[in-house]
This record gives sequence, structure tokens and C-alpha cells, in this order.
Amino acid sequence: MSKTEKNLEQAFTGESRAYQKYLAYAQKAADEYQEGVYKLFMALAASEAIHARRHLSYLKKIRGTWDNVQDAVESEAKEFESLYPTMASEAREEGREGPEISFGHAAEVEKGHHRLLGKALVEQEKFLVEEYFVCNACGHVVTRDPPEYCQVCGAVRKAFHKVI
Repeated sequence: MSKTEKNLEQAFTGESRAYQKYLAYAQKAADEYQEGVYKLFMALAASEAIHARRHLSYLKKIRGTWDNVQDAVESEAKEFESLYPTMASEAREEGREGPEISFGHAAEVEKGHHRLLGKALVEQEKFLVEEYFVCNACGHVVTRDPPEYCQVCGAVRKAFHKVI
């Protein structure tokens, strides 16, 4: 890998982290009724997302739709098969209950992502347009109508938001 490719990887990671951090900061500002700061962080997050996507495009990692779906299927499998279980185990060993639960929820949610992506891969030509809802508590994704309670974390129906 060339120096430029390494730098693009590092820049992509940094911009992606900044995007997520600014979204979290925006949510905190909203929770504290600081609308001006909320809007500033949302604008900064949008900017960081653009940077991340541009860096990724120069890495030539965005391919055709079905290649991208296959890549995502493989990534999701790694996360729920080994990454998150290892992290949950280590958190448990350290007596860190909150992170252990978070890693466990993430592993379960990644299994759902894997199933949805696998379905898209199998049904390529007839993959339906669906309405998706995401649990704000754990990230669980469901189609059509959200359930009364999240099957991963137990959050109530109101915790789900519709993806536009």
C-alpha cells in the first residue's frame, strides 16, 4: 500500500469518527435545548461525512452495488462471529457491564444486518423496496412496522424511527 493509500485510510477513519462524534455532540446539545449548537454540530457532521466518502472513493473501495452488498455481508459476519463476542467477553472479564451489554446488542444487531444483506444478495433482481425502522436504543433494524418492543434490547415501539 502506498503512502497516499495509507493516508487516505487514516483520513477516512478520522473523518468517519468525527462524523459520529459530531452527531453524538449534536444529540447532547439537542437534549440540553441548545438549538444553535445542535445545528452547528449537524452541519459539521454532514461536512465530515462528505470528506469520508471522498477519501473512500479515492481508495477505490466503492464498487458495484452487488459487490458492495457482498463486502457488507462479509464485514457484518466478522463483527457478530468474532469481533463483538471477543469484546463482550473482555468487558465481562473487566467487570464492565454496560460495555458488555452494548457489545452483545451490537452483535445481535449485526446478525440482522447480515440477514437483510444476504436477502438482498439472493433476491438481486426482485429485491423489494421496503420501509425500514431503526431502534434508537440499540440500532436494531426492522422492516414495515416496528414491534411493540425491540427484540434485541427491549425498547418500546416509540424508540424506533423511520429511515427516510
